[in-house]
Amino acid sequence: MSPGPDGPRSPAPGADAPWGGVRPFSIKTKLGALVVISVLITTGLSMIAVHTKTELRFITVFSMIATLLITQFVAHSLTAPLGEMNTVARSISHGDYTRRVSERRRDELGDLAQTINVMADELEAQDRHRKELVANVSHELRTPIAGLRAVLENVVDGIAEADTETMRTALKQTERLGRLVETLLDLSRLDNGVVPLRKRRFEVWPYLSGVLKEANMVASARATMGSGGSHTRTDVHLHLDVTPPELTAHADPERIHQVVANLIDNAVKHSPPHGRVTVKARRGAQPESLELEVLDEGPGIPRSEWHRVFERFNRGAVRRPHGPGSDGGTGLGLAIARWAVDLHGGRIGVAESERGCRILITLPGESSVPS
Repeated sequence: MSPGPDGPRSPAPGADAPWGGVRPFSIKTKLGALVVISVLITTGLSMIAVHTKTELRFITVFSMIATLLITQFVAHSLTAPLGEMNTVARSISHGDYTRRVSERRRDELGDLAQTINVMADELEAQDRHRKELVANVSHELRTPIAGLRAVLENVVDGIAEADTETMRTALKQTERLGRLVETLLDLSRLDNGVVPLRKRRFEVWPYLSGVLKEANMVASARATMGSGGSHTRTDVHLHLDVTPPELTAHADPERIHQVVANLIDNAVKHSPPHGRVTVKARRGAQPESLELEVLDEGPGIPRSEWHRVFERFNRGAVRRPHGPGSDGGTGLGLAIARWAVDLHGGRIGVAESERGCRILITLPGESSVPS
């Protein structure tokens, strides 16, 4: 199996090994062959000595020399890769994740080389994500802080008065900063696995209806206050479609609320003026499993970006969100949605759609939900 940056490169060592776990090119086989060859050489020279009446001391010397030469050859073939592995391991310990160990061998050392390379790939990916996280968080925090500082400096310097409009501008930046901090905390909790699942059975129609009503109320309140940021548009119509109406599901309502709210928020941002966002719920293939869809009428997501949609801080190769004051968000909402779905053992992804963007969520039934 060829190596991959995000998945296992090969089956576990010895998983499909012949001869009861002893592979033809394993170190155990080579050492066994060394012993057999040494015994055969000694036996052969002894037989030659008997038939040719050669002195035993000469036979012993020749046997030792031949055995040492073969042992040296085998030992060199076994220890030479260790030097390369040691060099690569030292480079990794010093933060250089670009070097790799050659994987030409078909024994345990080849398996070790594979493991070291997989480890280097994972460490390189984590280091890259850490640097991207620091850079993106710094950028996201800098914008509202700079805006808030400018407002306060104008008030302190007497350029602007601390009237309602000025304070509203300061409040807008503070709210944006607070939302970013909250999403980062949510993502940190999900990463650390400290968000327990409180699963229960609930009716889907009244539950999703409440989520949509809350989204509309929050949008109206923020629009009235003049706050920028997530879901301040009131011109987009939210539509709910649940079939059958008595559909039930078994999941953590709070986590699913987080998923649906983030998807609605993202869909509203990218909807055209007076567009429509539809939330659909259907029964899945398994008992009490659930399929959710969130569809919008926006520009959609290019197929080349589908695999990156749920990455942190990724905003996709789409046009700017519609509507005044839309800043595109932090790029964390969809990442949080993915982690919440993963906690349930479900799947989330972009699906084919004739228009706009269609996000499909599949949640397993009660028997499949991880404890």
